[in-house]
Amino acid sequence: MKVFFFTLVIVAALITLAVLVTGILAMARGGEFNRKQSNRLMRLRVIAQCVALVLFAIAMMVKE
Repeated sequence: MKVFFFTLVIVAALITLAVLVTGILAMARGGEFNRKQSNRLMRLRVIAQCVALVLFAIAMMVKE
């Protein structure tokens, strides 16, 4: 069970990283995509980061 949660933490962290990199690249390039999506991407990053931290906390509480 601990391995399952650890795997979920890794996946959530990678999703967070992907959203962060996409948002940073959008802001760096500017343009229409940045105007429409940058705030949405950063909000999505915060949500993904929260999910990763909650999963990490659960993984630390599970003792097997």
